[in-house]
Amino acid sequence: MALGTLLGRVRFGPVQFGAAGALFVGLAVGALDPRLGEGFGTYQTFGLALFVYMIGLSAGNGFFRDMRKQYRLMLAVVGIYAIYALGVSALGSFAGLGKELTAGTFTGTLTSTPALAAASRASGNSTIPAVGYAIAYPFGVIIPMVLVSLMMASPRIRSKFSARRDPGRPRGAQIRDMSVRVTSTIALMDVPGVREGTVSASYLLRRGMMTIVRTDTVLHEGDEIVLVGFPESLERALEVIGERAEHRLLDDRSAVDYRRILVSNPRLEGRLLRETRIASRYGAIVTRLRRGDEDMVASPWTRLELGDRVRVVAPREEISRITEYLGDSEKRINSVDFLALGLGISLGLLLGLVGIPLGGGATFALGSAAGPLVVGLILGRWEHTGPILWTLPRPVNLTIRQLGLSVFLAAVGVISGPSFAENAFTMTGLKVALVAAASLMLMLPLVPIAGALLGVSLERAAGAVAAFVGQSVVLEHALNLAHDDERTASGYAAVYALGIVVQLLLVQFMVT
Repeated sequence: MALGTLLGRVRFGPVQFGAAGALFVGLAVGALDPRLGEGFGTYQTFGLALFVYMIGLSAGNGFFRDMRKQYRLMLAVVGIYAIYALGVSALGSFAGLGKELTAGTFTGTLTSTPALAAASRASGNSTIPAVGYAIAYPFGVIIPMVLVSLMMASPRIRSKFSARRDPGRPRGAQIRDMSVRVTSTIALMDVPGVREGTVSASYLLRRGMMTIVRTDTVLHEGDEIVLVGFPESLERALEVIGERAEHRLLDDRSAVDYRRILVSNPRLEGRLLRETRIASRYGAIVTRLRRGDEDMVASPWTRLELGDRVRVVAPREEISRITEYLGDSEKRINSVDFLALGLGISLGLLLGLVGIPLGGGATFALGSAAGPLVVGLILGRWEHTGPILWTLPRPVNLTIRQLGLSVFLAAVGVISGPSFAENAFTMTGLKVALVAAASLMLMLPLVPIAGALLGVSLERAAGAVAAFVGQSVVLEHALNLAHDDERTASGYAAVYALGIVVQLLLVQFMVT
């Protein structure tokens, strides 16, 4: 794992292997002596369960929510996965690769470690799928990055995406605040950008008295307010309600103050801002929040997550009470409830053991890859069950996820090392490489083509391409080219978890 981390940080042009470095180092170490991999199956199962369960928890809420908003794209991707599996199987058969090696090539081009685990289990814990995975993996990073670059750079391709059903929010380097003098009567909810969540309001100065803006506030001529949002959205709002004020209202903190507070109260996980009743309880409003590295404009429909840092505007005397209500505890954010964690993973592994007869003596089971993933998705959607909080703060989730992934890949590498050494540098290895490259170049473009036909944005389609191959490196590349457009990350989240489930199902049929 240590040496794999070093290898994962090395750049080969625009490509980095990241956590997969542990796999390649493991293959090299395992090739030294077959006895080195004895007993590593337990580590493999444990690491995989941690990894996929964390993915399920983090994606559960968005997965079920995005099914309503992005179901067309998600259904299209399911169909493309089926076409892709058939195409890889056909190319593998033509090249004379066996089912196990073809299935490993399929998982490698999609850089899907859960699917690799499912292929190995379905083939009787064979090490052959890992050989195909390791050879095909680099193509699953390089070719999607090239495709995303072409999508973003080509005016001809960009012209095919009308985004008629997928408008994006205005871009701005950062969220800004603007003090505005109102020149016409207008309801706050009628101000451009407020309903869309790209503009919010905080301070209200009326007849010399400073108060907090409410969602039902009607603005009158002579009022002065503070608007918060992205620059382009603020300019559109300004055109409708008035003109810039001569002074900055935020400088007056005598009666109304603001503070950034960390959300660490477990009872607030997954709740909409309007459900917290901060406005009615404390006369306060949340104008913006920071989640990870992203700044967001807050609205009543913003869903809170543990670890969010929210900007609260409130009467000075209420700040301490609001801080206590939200939590503001770094210690609580960085702690883990091992009752919930252990119970959730155990339920996932138990579900994976359930076999469904397929006839002819064959059975289908989710296994240690899909079982924890499915349970994680469900529990991530539920969030709470009585006093048990299933979800974890994002930094904790990411840490456990990376630990599980590194353990799994290192164990797979050590176990599969002898088979890799036997096949990689032979004509069979060359055939695997050719099948991997041909599969991606012929069928991966179906994803942006489907996006264009469905009317989604180019940015969201780029995120779907990254999710199709399950590559965070490709996602990072797409986000850089799309100037961190939120639709890119949203497209990735909607397709990624669904893609893992579909891959797990397809790869088992490819092997049997």
